[in-house]
Amino acid sequence: KHSYKEKSNLLQVKMIKIGIHFLVATATLALALSLAYASDPSPLQDFCVAIKDPKSAVFVNGKFCKDPKRAIAKDFFYSGLNIPGNTSNPVGSIVTPVNVDQIPGLNTLGISLARIDFAPYGLNPPHTHPRATEILFVLEGTLYVGFVTSNQDNNRLFTKVLYPGDVFVFPEGLIHFQFNQGKTNAVAFGGLSSQNPGVITIANAVFGSTPPISADVLTKAFQVDKEIIDHLQAQFWWDNN
Repeated sequence: KHSYKEKSNLLQVKMIKIGIHFLVATATLALALSLAYASDPSPLQDFCVAIKDPKSAVFVNGKFCKDPKRAIAKDFFYSGLNIPGNTSNPVGSIVTPVNVDQIPGLNTLGISLARIDFAPYGLNPPHTHPRATEILFVLEGTLYVGFVTSNQDNNRLFTKVLYPGDVFVFPEGLIHFQFNQGKTNAVAFGGLSSQNPGVITIANAVFGSTPPISADVLTKAFQVDKEIIDHLQAQFWWDNN
């Protein structure tokens, strides 16, 4: 039989092991949560109105911020999203963003909005938002939309034809597109889970970068002749965002 002292020592060892397991579990959970919220940071105050002049700034959280006591209603306001955008361009669409650059009060709030206008058969070309999931609402027209999954998921294509009142979600960072397959104009609104979602239009980035990507790289990547790459790089790649 164990003596009282031995029992006490065994109990202490057991408690230490339990404590170590608890600490490991806590650390693992903390890491998982930090990865889960690896997009826009949570606000550290009620709001943080972005300001361009750091000399007048007091708080910093994503951008230089105005002293909350000096915030006004205009910092949280935008007007004009009812006005159709000009779709007279090569792709036949235009995006009107409403993010932290248009509404300074969006800073740190992790949300923004965009209006997308389409001419008949207009296209919002394949692109990604590196910092945001997008939820799209169709107001007018008929849109053929879709996104492509990552390489690990074998680049599966998900598509849907949307009608007025329909909603579709594009997961964060995945390539997606919207095409107006109707003979009339179309209008959609997108909500994005970032104050500054960013946009990378695939064709523009690959063939219209400054300076250009080496033709040797692109011919190898796309398995085509250099003449084709030269032709694509010579095009004017329209940015509709």
